[in-house]
Amino acid sequence: MINRLNSSVKAALKERESPMKVFTKALVVTTVLSTLFACSDKESIAKVGSESVSKNEFETYMDFKRIDKSNEKLRDSYLNDYLERKALTQAIQKTEQLDQAKINAELEEFKKQMIISRYFDSYLDEKISEQAIRNYYASNSNKYESKKAQVAHILVRTNSSMSEEERQAKYTQIHQVYSQLNAGKSFDELAEKFSEDTISSKKGGVIGWINQGAIDPVFSKKVFEEMESGAVSEPFQSSFGFHIVKLIEGPSVVKQPLERVKGDIRHQLRKEAKKVELERLLSTVEIKKG
Repeated sequence: MINRLNSSVKAALKERESPMKVFTKALVVTTVLSTLFACSDKESIAKVGSESVSKNEFETYMDFKRIDKSNEKLRDSYLNDYLERKALTQAIQKTEQLDQAKINAELEEFKKQMIISRYFDSYLDEKISEQAIRNYYASNSNKYESKKAQVAHILVRTNSSMSEEERQAKYTQIHQVYSQLNAGKSFDELAEKFSEDTISSKKGGVIGWINQGAIDPVFSKKVFEEMESGAVSEPFQSSFGFHIVKLIEGPSVVKQPLERVKGDIRHQLRKEAKKVELERLLSTVEIKKG
């Protein structure tokens, strides 16, 4: 069988095939021969130049690539590629065209980064479990509670470039609207007619549900601290202009479900755990300069 394999390489040379094709066929011969002798030396499956390739080395590579080891055809294909790249690497290194010191420095940095990254991935996956997330959520439930209210408003806008006369005209306008409300006019109709919030005015002034503190402080205080559900405020001024607010519903406390905040909790706990573990690891190794 060995003679037949050698003959295939000689035939390729006689037919003047390309050097790369001849090299590939020779590599296949090397692989097959190595496999034939594997029974006598289970630790070595091939030899590239002066470097032996162990069974353990290649199987570790297959695990890294997630290759199905039971698929012999796929296994052989990856082995040929693995050996060819080893041979190519050796051939390139012999040319001395590359700066080996720089390559070694890059490899060292890659090694450090890979070790750090994989360690913390493994450590944090184990440390920050689903139970740890649930425990944190239960112990810090107030962090995931907020006050919400459903509101509508009529807005007459002002801005910093307005003159005092213009601002006074706006003030007069909002009070005229408020007078019509007191006279029994519909809030929805007045909002649609006079509100300068073009989005909410089309819906009778309805803004929708808002969170406490998520809007202008004056507006938020008025809604969440000074009004009762169903009430309509007197005109007041915020950074947007003059408002009349209707508190449709609320304020009420709403708790965000665990599923909605689980990702944020996991990120926070992993960040905190990584910082602690990083400091612990560094404390175990002395660093000296000079």
